[in-house]
Amino acid sequence: MNKNQSLPWDHPRFKSWVSVARACQLMQATLTRELAPLDIKPPHLDILANLYRYEGLSQQELARKLLVGRSNISMTLPQMERRGLIERRGDSRDKRVLRLHLTADGRQLAERAMQIQTAVIERSLSATSLEQCLGIAEAMERIILALQAENDEA
Repeated sequence: MNKNQSLPWDHPRFKSWVSVARACQLMQATLTRELAPLDIKPPHLDILANLYRYEGLSQQELARKLLVGRSNISMTLPQMERRGLIERRGDSRDKRVLRLHLTADGRQLAERAMQIQTAVIERSLSATSLEQCLGIAEAMERIILALQAENDEA
């Protein structure tokens, strides 16, 4: 590498990038550990929470909300269906579309899991003021928009 090329750690924003990535990894590990007694992982929580909030999503709509491909959740949904947490129902207007719904057990598990998630978030972010948290969220939203625009161009 020649002298004119900078290494990642020489870049002034590198520390921020590493900090965000590390915080995300640690939050994921903490949430995974805290959800283990419920026999679910963060991807299950993501599905449960979205169906709790937006009852009747199609698999495609759910994948879009989770920012993953349909194939990424196509293996998880049948597992959750077998556990009696979700069910698929036909769309009343378009028979080709199946809508995802929480069962009573799924709704109860979603509520318990979201309480755990909220507690993890509160513990993790309590060292930061609400104003700082909102500032971080605004900065992350700007980064997300920039990355989405870049990905849309690709």
